[in-house]
Amino acid sequence: MDGFVFAGWVVRIPDIKHQTHASVGALGLALLGVSAGAVITMTLTGRLCRRYGSRPVTIVCAVLLCLSVALPPLTHSVAALGAVLLVFGAAYGGLNVAFNSAAVDLVAALRRPIMPTFHAAFSLGGMIGAGLGGLVAGSLSPTRHLLALTVIGLLVTAVAGRTLLRHDIPVPHSEERAGAAPRRLDGRTRRMVLVFGLIALCTAYGEGAMADWGALHLRQDLGASAGVAAAGYTCFALAMTVGRASGTTLLERLGRSRTVVFGGSTAAAGMLLGSLAPWVWAALLGFAITGLGLANLFPVAVERAGALAGPSGVATASTLGYGGMLLGPPAIGFVADWTSLPTALTSVAVLAAVATLIGATSR
Repeated sequence: MDGFVFAGWVVRIPDIKHQTHASVGALGLALLGVSAGAVITMTLTGRLCRRYGSRPVTIVCAVLLCLSVALPPLTHSVAALGAVLLVFGAAYGGLNVAFNSAAVDLVAALRRPIMPTFHAAFSLGGMIGAGLGGLVAGSLSPTRHLLALTVIGLLVTAVAGRTLLRHDIPVPHSEERAGAAPRRLDGRTRRMVLVFGLIALCTAYGEGAMADWGALHLRQDLGASAGVAAAGYTCFALAMTVGRASGTTLLERLGRSRTVVFGGSTAAAGMLLGSLAPWVWAALLGFAITGLGLANLFPVAVERAGALAGPSGVATASTLGYGGMLLGPPAIGFVADWTSLPTALTSVAVLAAVATLIGATSR
């Protein structure tokens, strides 16, 4: 539901831009409301989860997300759009921290590394939301489309929320229960949480870069058609979904450290191919390999941070990761101005290599 609702909003951004008569720069400032709301709320949601429990907070944030996605079509100025997107971003950031905290509890109770499965569901929801949004964009106004997302999201929340509140997650016998933070977070624990946050940052940097610059690279540098250029991110997202769907099996066979090392090195190689190859087909293959490599790094980082420090660890890793997603697109834009877009895109490979190094040295 989270990925579905967010992707549904993203595909209507051009319509909202036209409705509000916003320039590109003004729209960019308004869209910062999503990022600002998410980052601010992520730091607070960990405290709310410790006080009230991750599952009630998940439900509240999900309801707020579903309601707020219907607000952008009702705005007629950039200032109003920025204000409602601040609320939308706050709900989005809070929901991601809250249900990742609940998922960490479940991972600890089941004693299986199933976190990638949840993130695969997010990726799948995003693909479905974007696909359906593109199909109905010509027949439904943004108001009706996003209101439909509100109704669908509230129905899903009602069904899922009832289960979350009625059934307690079994408490593991081990003292490594993820839902409860350690009695005392010593310096080593805090440093390890930051290490996992850096892995999340390196991963999300690549996701943001692929979403914003992948199609332009195919179109501008390799001469691909508009349809083929649009397929670039689809290849990346589909490969990431497949990688996350098989992530539990991979983690059970290789373990977390080897999965991070294998995934980071795969992503680095894939992005070097995707950014430097002179042929469109090779770039598309590189994008797919990058998606496979990055797929499980973020879930592993968030799960380990939550296992060490509870909801606060999830909040820290998520905030750093989301910061990487915000940092990626403008950083690549600046570097592309100085050099070229293919050269700038190799920074994704560099940070994937950094994640590999972190995984290898912090076993």
